[in-house]
Amino acid sequence: MSVDDKDRHPDFPPTQRKKRRILSPEKKYQIFLEAQRGGVRVGELLRREGLYSTDLARIQRKVKEGALQQLAQRPGRSKKTVSEEEYQALKQELQEKERVMAEMAVELAILRKKTNGGSWER
Repeated sequence: MSVDDKDRHPDFPPTQRKKRRILSPEKKYQIFLEAQRGGVRVGELLRREGLYSTDLARIQRKVKEGALQQLAQRPGRSKKTVSEEEYQALKQELQEKERVMAEMAVELAILRKKTNGGSWER
């Protein structure tokens, strides 16, 4: 057996790899909580879940970041943000309304000149 052949298993073709498991956020949080308890050995937990220690470290880091982000928020209503497309559409709509209002102001000025600035009831 050569050095290249030692990592290959005869039952699995060399192109077939183990599929990556996608964990739900709930499952990740459950693993995080279980790892934080003192009664469970982390090695046993990782073997049971089929994870590496780097996976657990990544989960712990994300939980910490998420907790800090949520705790950093100020109480009260959060400001709503709009996407760039929505912003551009609203901006264009506002420009169109301003253009129409300017046209109406010109028409009003012309009508007032025709009536000599008097009242409408003559």
